[in-house]
Amino acid sequence: MTEPSLAMQAAIRARLVAASAVTSLVPATSILDQNSRPETFPSIIIGEGQTVSDEGLARRRHQVFADLHIWQKEAGLVGAKQVAGAIREALADTFWNVTGLHVADLHIASSRFLRDPGGLHSHGIITLQASVSEVAP
Repeated sequence: MTEPSLAMQAAIRARLVAASAVTSLVPATSILDQNSRPETFPSIIIGEGQTVSDEGLARRRHQVFADLHIWQKEAGLVGAKQVAGAIREALADTFWNVTGLHVADLHIASSRFLRDPGGLHSHGIITLQASVSEVAP
């Protein structure tokens, strides 16, 4: 079994690049897994992840968290919030097909929007939370 947060990361990216509501605002080639502020704008960076085990004898249930970082080159926050809305729409479907996992629930736990001190960029952070169970191959 792969790390649940890695399996969810792949599924989330696949969902985002397949959603025309997202790719009309952010090109699929700018939805990335990387460690720094992007060079091209707008971008969505698949950021930090965390897996927390739930209770249970088998210890096969987990809460998976993932942060999505939205970057825009803009003075305000309008563009970042529009991308966040498109992400919300793209992830709203309740059925997730993730190899090795049954996803019981995925929802947006929080959305934050930050202003760049230099005034050139906006930055949004969406935190996703998923309840998953490992399934045998």
